[in-house]
Amino acid sequence: MKNKILSIIAVATLMTTATSCIKEIEPQSNYATVGQVANAPGAFQNAVDAITATLTGQFVYSPSDEYLYDLGIPAFYLERDIMGQDIVYPYQNWYTYWYTAQYLGPSYRFAQLPWTYYYKWIKSCNEVISMAGDEPTEKQKNGAGIAYAMRAYFYMDLARMYCQKPYAVDKNDVTVPIVSEKTSVSDLTSNPRATNQEIWDFIISDLDKAEEYLANYKRSDILTPDQSVVYGLKARAYLEMEDWANAEKYAKLAQNGYTIMTADQYTDWETGFNTPNGAWMLGMQYKSDDPQILRNDADSSWGSLMCIEINPKVSGCGYAANYGQPFCIDRHLYETIPATDCRKKCYIDFDIDNLPSDAAKVEALAAYSNHPDWLLTTGKAVGSKGYCGVGGLPLKFRTAGGEAGRDNQYVGFVVAVPMMRVEEMYLIEAEAAGMQDEARGKQLLEKFAKTRDANYEYGTHGSEAYYNGSTGQFRNEVWWQRRVELWGEGFATFDIKRLQKGIIRSYAGTNHTDQYQWNVQTTPEWMNWCIVQTETNYNTACTNNPDPKAPEGNSAPYAW
Repeated sequence: MKNKILSIIAVATLMTTATSCIKEIEPQSNYATVGQVANAPGAFQNAVDAITATLTGQFVYSPSDEYLYDLGIPAFYLERDIMGQDIVYPYQNWYTYWYTAQYLGPSYRFAQLPWTYYYKWIKSCNEVISMAGDEPTEKQKNGAGIAYAMRAYFYMDLARMYCQKPYAVDKNDVTVPIVSEKTSVSDLTSNPRATNQEIWDFIISDLDKAEEYLANYKRSDILTPDQSVVYGLKARAYLEMEDWANAEKYAKLAQNGYTIMTADQYTDWETGFNTPNGAWMLGMQYKSDDPQILRNDADSSWGSLMCIEINPKVSGCGYAANYGQPFCIDRHLYETIPATDCRKKCYIDFDIDNLPSDAAKVEALAAYSNHPDWLLTTGKAVGSKGYCGVGGLPLKFRTAGGEAGRDNQYVGFVVAVPMMRVEEMYLIEAEAAGMQDEARGKQLLEKFAKTRDANYEYGTHGSEAYYNGSTGQFRNEVWWQRRVELWGEGFATFDIKRLQKGIIRSYAGTNHTDQYQWNVQTTPEWMNWCIVQTETNYNTACTNNPDPKAPEGNSAPYAW
């Protein structure tokens, strides 16, 4: 595990963009001045494009190896989500370390992974901001706005991953060191972790600049942020800060021009969560020539992990479809989704496991897919290892390219992945409004919930007996909607920490893996990510979080 940690000198070089120069790793002795780079033909736009070029990974962490967690932003979705209770990872491989809270301490490669990615992305933003200067030209404003917006996005993730207490609980709790375009090389050796107050002030400042610079920006696709995305990021930030009035204001502004996905769009066999639609505000797109698609039979890709409908008889690839490693939904969460809720169709019913024959299972699976025999094969691959069977397999994220994509992973795994959807904004608006006036928030929540289930009735999912923590019925109802709506999109850990919840994995009939069926009454300490020790060794002002200790063995079953 330890042999993949990068040297801190290389990491520092990745992170640094001083006001006087832009340094590259290879060769470290050669660099170009900001002026030289800015004056090169197309240099500024190339630098802007570089900000989002590696969001889907491209083996940034380890170019010579094909780790299945070297996927950029999508990998962090999964790492964060399986730390909680809503995703079951039934096989001992790749992402099991985050599920089992093992090898997450500062001396292991997994602590290096986010440091490598996020500060590389931040470096790209810093370069653009440095090139644009304090008074960007009209031509530079859009690029600078994109850089400020994305830097805020990255620091927002880092702040929530590394804080031990959320902003609303302790504004003085520490997060990560801030590296901006003004940070010098010498600063990096004595750069303390910013407090919650400091980093969220920095994030809001970046978003204020992004809002100004992107005021007239018309983008051609959703792969770069525009002003609506800035509003969405502000809504996220103010939600975390519990500034309810501003969270509501910006969530409402962010909704303009977007439409909530219909039930048919949500469960579409051809385009479900692989193709941007009118609800997607920001996303990333795998390309056919990405290394994750070209190398390792496309197995090192998001599609390999999340799209289970690849044809095992033709492609033979896909960790979720063929190797018995799907990310299943937690059984109890699934069972709390009413049959009338369209989102329940994104997962295979657990009752299917009790059908008497393969023929009966194939007939039942036909309701979920054009190829029920493939799903049964996938279920057997899992079931033969004694884990979660067919029931609970996810069908939220579909392969791209229709029939051709299901037969060919080089087509099927070339999918888009959402980073922000308007549905999140409706839920932020409802929560923020309800924390000011519960009746108004309840009304907004019911309006949204009925787009998913016409029979929705408020009060089903909010009792304190149902959840660890003490946030009250209304916020529990909102949290349940977020858990179901945003499953697999990277929000689980953030919400658990924000709401100061525990987790429940042990209960009668659980599908969580034996020995990891944990019930924890408080926010699990393994959700407070450790800073890689090479950073703390080099940066003497940077403290660290405690090395997380996983519970031993299963907890006594929770009585719902």
